[in-house]
Amino acid sequence: MIDETAAVGGQLTRREMVRRLFAAASVGTACPLVAASHPIHELLGNVAVLGEAEKLGAADWKPLSLNAQQNESLISIAESIVPGSTKAQVNRFIDLLLSADTPERQKSFVDSLAAFEAESKKRFAKYFPTLEESQKIQLLTDASATLAKEKSGGADAGETPAALHQHFENLKGWVSGAYYSSEVGMKELGWTSDRVFASFAGCEHPEGHH
Repeated sequence: MIDETAAVGGQLTRREMVRRLFAAASVGTACPLVAASHPIHELLGNVAVLGEAEKLGAADWKPLSLNAQQNESLISIAESIVPGSTKAQVNRFIDLLLSADTPERQKSFVDSLAAFEAESKKRFAKYFPTLEESQKIQLLTDASATLAKEKSGGADAGETPAALHQHFENLKGWVSGAYYSSEVGMKELGWTSDRVFASFAGCEHPEGHH
């Protein structure tokens, strides 16, 4: 374990939280929460951007990269993928990271949000944030399982296209990285204010999937 003192006021900044997460991962004992190929992995190392993360709790916060509808979709999708994401302000942190990303990857993220909204409208004639909880779960479950269905030869009229699976994986990487680099996410993994554990409970899955 890594023993360090907490920041002023007993709370750690997002920058320090990410530093501790990477410090544990660098010794090869902590489970990487996001695949190294995912763009959020690179952005979590951007010290300048992380320094701006402490402003995310401002009452007058406004998105830098997303419009109001995209932000609403992100909040709803993130909460469905990782419960607690709203409390951890995952949408605000992702928006901040996107503001420092390339136009191509910004477009990729927005395209993934749009794909889920399009599928939601197609299936239920409603936007994702307005779906019933069971409908959200159904859509996300189908999206996450698409490749497995195709490889096994399964097919039916309601099967989600493989492309939606890729959009799901893209969003899941962003949401997981943003959530588990927050204080609430780190606590879920076993972190306490005076140390970081060498490995995280319940994090033994390949490719960093919790």
